[in-house]
Amino acid sequence: MTIVKGKSINEWISAFPDFGPILNYTPFYWGNPYAGEKGTASQEQPLQLEDIQDAEERLKRFAPFIAAAYKETEKSEGMIESPLKKADQIKARIEEITGQTIPGAFYVKLDSHLPISGSIKGRGGIYEVLKYAEKLLLEHHLLSEKDDYSKIAEEKYRDFFSQYTILVGSTGNLGLSIGVISAKLGFRVVVHMSADAKQWKKDLLRERGVQVVEHPSDYSKAVKEGRKEAENDPKSYFIDDENSKDLFLGYAVAAIRLKKQLKEQKIQVSPDNPLHVYLPCGVGGGPGGVAFGLKAVFGDAVKCYFAEPTHSPCMLIGMMTRMHNEISVNDFGLDNQTAADGLAVGRASGFVGKVMEPLLEGIFTVSDEQMFRLIAEMADAEGIHLEPSAVTGLMGPSYVVQNNPNITEGHTHIIWATGGSMVPDEIKEAEYQKGLAFKRKSDVK
Repeated sequence: MTIVKGKSINEWISAFPDFGPILNYTPFYWGNPYAGEKGTASQEQPLQLEDIQDAEERLKRFAPFIAAAYKETEKSEGMIESPLKKADQIKARIEEITGQTIPGAFYVKLDSHLPISGSIKGRGGIYEVLKYAEKLLLEHHLLSEKDDYSKIAEEKYRDFFSQYTILVGSTGNLGLSIGVISAKLGFRVVVHMSADAKQWKKDLLRERGVQVVEHPSDYSKAVKEGRKEAENDPKSYFIDDENSKDLFLGYAVAAIRLKKQLKEQKIQVSPDNPLHVYLPCGVGGGPGGVAFGLKAVFGDAVKCYFAEPTHSPCMLIGMMTRMHNEISVNDFGLDNQTAADGLAVGRASGFVGKVMEPLLEGIFTVSDEQMFRLIAEMADAEGIHLEPSAVTGLMGPSYVVQNNPNITEGHTHIIWATGGSMVPDEIKEAEYQKGLAFKRKSDVK
């Protein structure tokens, strides 16, 4: 008999009936009963709006360097930001697939098309590397905050950074974003990749001069090995996806940027006309940071939801039981095997889970078959290719409407698309064809 934390599986199901569908890999929605328990984002939290604003100011200081180093950011003057796109066609397809009318406007936030790294990880990952670089330069009197940071692109700064190593454990996109920016600055970079990481991401990193260490096990092992390697070298810096407040703040800056985009598109946001934001979730840093930022900026006028694979619902299990990182999907016999490599995480961040526990509205799960079907639907409806991880949020609005009779046309739904633009063409085509096959087979259930 399997015993998890002193309880049998049947005892867990008795205490938490939602374990039934979880253990059967059945897609479903869990409404968070702890939402609002400890107040809002501005109360009893380890980070505040001022911390997010400080991160935004740091990114502004680095904008001249980004513009000089990456030509694709010249038009945005070095600001790494993605479009907010109205998406009526995919909304219509989701309504047809689910049989559920979705009142309100429907948008996609295209972090899948962020400059430099092509994923949401370009927010937190790039931010933390830049913050560390700034710290080193200030400590060695090579930079002042009043300087024009474009000079960091000069060779003498690359020579300086080459003394230092940045390490990270990743399932793919975080390693990609950190590797790309770190190598550009001149750091030595080591990315510990889990078995779930896609080969093309490993190949791209190696092309940029990044050392990739492959592990036959899952994400947690890759993180553990990266952390261990950094401990043995005083000139090494480990970026900890499970516990980093800097990563978290880099993601949170998205809320300030989104507020501006909503204003530009004349989208009204208020407690009576709220935003509903759907965020794919792995270990939790990216979606947690964005959601925290949104709650700090919009308060009760925003409702946030996480999307996870049916095979890797680590945040759902951690938050539902309130055991967070003390428990994993593997404890319950779930295999943590999913095509959504960025979400293939067995144990959620305890830091993020505890911060989000009073702020998150709910979590829903999505099967791999649904993901591939949605890749094809998104490509056909909107002409946009997303990774399997990035389409999971599309199932959220129908769940939310089913569970909330108060959704009206004044509400706004935003699907956070987290990656896809850097996927090689041959892989895009293979994923699309696989999605078409599922589409022909049956509707997403």
